[in-house]
Amino acid sequence: MKSIQKVTNGEVVAIDGKTLRGSYDTNNEQSAIQIVSAWATTNKLVLGQIKVDSKSNEITAIPELLKILELSGCLVTIDAIGCQKEIVRLITQQNADYVITLKKNQGNLYDEVEKLFQLVITIP
Repeated sequence: MKSIQKVTNGEVVAIDGKTLRGSYDTNNEQSAIQIVSAWATTNKLVLGQIKVDSKSNEITAIPELLKILELSGCLVTIDAIGCQKEIVRLITQQNADYVITLKKNQGNLYDEVEKLFQLVITIP
């Protein structure tokens, strides 16, 4: 990709999974196909895609996609399913930053982030 597309420092790379509409096969009891994609927002380019294993979910596919991308200097965004230690580790190992949605089902982590925000809000 580097040979045909300019790498933009600070590029936002959005990681997201989608179910391919109409890809299910009820006759053969085959569930719909799910794909995880990496979208370079500035360059408007799909950098890569990984098919989610039929017996799994995005949590296992996202690390595989991250391993094949060049993310140095980029900001990676992922929805709450990407709030996993392994995923964050793979992003930071490539000298990239991340913004990952955090939900209340992340218990202790959510509480710690909430406390941090309250502390910052109360600082004059």
